[in-house]
Amino acid sequence: MLHQKHYTLAEARGTLALIRDKLTRLVNLKSSLDEKGYDIYRHVYFGGIGPNGTGRFPAEMEELVSIVKDFAERGILIKDINRGLIDFPHVRENGEEVYLCYLHGEESIQYWHTIDGGFSGRISTDNL
Repeated sequence: MLHQKHYTLAEARGTLALIRDKLTRLVNLKSSLDEKGYDIYRHVYFGGIGPNGTGRFPAEMEELVSIVKDFAERGILIKDINRGLIDFPHVRENGEEVYLCYLHGEESIQYWHTIDGGFSGRISTDNL
């Protein structure tokens, strides 16, 4: 198994209800930082020196990192911050480790995919 933490579908849906606002905030923070020219992956402004000229990271970056850490501690994988795409590790009845997949804006967790299948290989949770 790749992951230590696994969610049942009910647990993932319950956790989603708890973190949905944070996911929305994460997407908005990333967008805000992009608009300001801040590269969250390199922790620098495009065309600038230092994080922001003050020796500190922008408050938006600090908040974004806090949310990312919270998700990581919960065992939630962030696949695409821009779109709000996250995965919850799950083990199917046949023992196969897969991901329960959620895209920001969807009503609930309605899809899953294999570890290698990715977003394009999403399958309805009716067939889990």
